[in-house]
This record gives sequence, C-alpha cells and structure tokens, in this order.
Amino acid sequence: MSLDEDLLKLRQDGYVVQRNVLAADEVEELRETVERVAQDVFKAATRPEGGLEIRLPEGHRIQFSSQSAIQWEWLDGSQAIRIIEPIDHLDNTLLELFEHPRLREFAAMALDVERVAPFTSKLNLKRAREGSRFPWHQDFPYWYVRIEEQAHDIVTAVILLDDADAENGALRALPGSHLGGPFPRDPNDSLHSLADPARIDESKEVLLEAPAGSIVWFGSLLLHRSAPNLSDRDRRAILHSFQPHGRAHYRDTPFNPHYVARLP
Repeated sequence: MSLDEDLLKLRQDGYVVQRNVLAADEVEELRETVERVAQDVFKAATRPEGGLEIRLPEGHRIQFSSQSAIQWEWLDGSQAIRIIEPIDHLDNTLLELFEHPRLREFAAMALDVERVAPFTSKLNLKRAREGSRFPWHQDFPYWYVRIEEQAHDIVTAVILLDDADAENGALRALPGSHLGGPFPRDPNDSLHSLADPARIDESKEVLLEAPAGSIVWFGSLLLHRSAPNLSDRDRRAILHSFQPHGRAHYRDTPFNPHYVARLP
C-alpha cells in the first residue's frame, strides 16, 4: 500500500501494518543493540543498590533503575525483563530511530503536523516460553496521568525485531475501537488502567502477524492485547511514540496518578 492508503487504514481501523520497512542489516543491528541494553539494565537493576522496586497486588514487580521503569516477568522467580521504558536515553542507536525518515514522515502524517518529536520509547522482550500475556488496554490512560488531553496526540511505531505470529504472542487489536474514546476500565485492575474485558467482544479481534522489520502503527485509543509466548522464539519489539514538536518528553512530565479517576 502507499503511505496515503496506510494513513487511511490507520484512521479507519486504528492501526496499520507496514511490512518489511527495515532492511535485514538494520534489524540485526537493532537486535544486537537491544540485547546489549537489556543486559546492561539487568546488571544495574540486580545490584544491591539497583533501584526502588514495588510489587503490585497481583504480584507483578516494577523496578526503577537506569532512569527507566523495568517490568519483570510475571512468573514467580523469573529473572527475565519484560518491559523497559523509556529506552532512548540508553543507547544512541535507539535515540536515532526517532530520526528515521520513514518513521518521522508517517508519524507527521498520522498526527497531521509538520514536525514531530519523541514522546516515549519502550522495549518489549516477550521471551521464548516465558513471555507473559498483556491484557486488553489502551495506551491513553497511562499517558493521560502525565499529559492529560494531549494523550490524544500520540502515535506509536512498533518495530518488530522478530517474526510475530500467534505462537510467539503477536499483537491483537480491535479494529475501529479507537473511535469510541477512552474505554471503561477494568474494576479489578490495581492500576485502574486496563480495559474492562467484560465489555469487549473478542470475536472481532485481529491478529497482527508480520515479519521482522515490519512496523505496526496505532494511536493511543486503540484497544489491543497480546497472548503469551508459547514458542521457542523470542518476540522482541521496540516501541517509539511520537508527538507534535515542541512538547515535553514523557520523562520530563509530572506523574499524577489521581487523574485516572477522571476517565470512564
């Protein structure tokens, strides 16, 4: 599809998959980079002075180290990192991705602005046989508590570093769900940010399978989830989120958790 056709699909369905955007050598360089970054973050976090750790009522662990939030895998006793956010300050290769011409061009089209800037970045490490699921959610509540209504003006590029399919936990989305605004939240979620699964018709979900080097784009209001990784293959991805130029980076915005009470 052309970029105009991609933009139309993004606006209609809330997401678009652009296949084989990055060349094989670019993907390999990014794989090496994220593994090096993950190893460095792991070493820093597991030192005695590794950083504050909190445990949610569900038993999930979040630790603050290397100027990032680290989510550890949910399996009891696991020493695998699940998510690191942000990551663009950890390696210049990751920072420079925000300047990739293809990413910047489409992000500007999606946000209908002339210039874009980084908002945040994330590394998802859904490891083979250990990568856990992530329930239905929109990104909007997580960002609303920092930037309020400006959370509408974010578009995310999910850069696939491995082939993504049903077995290794590829993303699943509900087409058109972004058109309904902020979705009612799960009353059983301790962070009050997940979507209420009782209100979701999963029969309409779409599996976003794509080869390594592809990019999945979506906005802050798309309902999406991922299943566990049941395969012997990793499903790694870099998520770079763009915003209009001139706005503050995620790490420089205040965290106001009580704002989530304003949402449905």
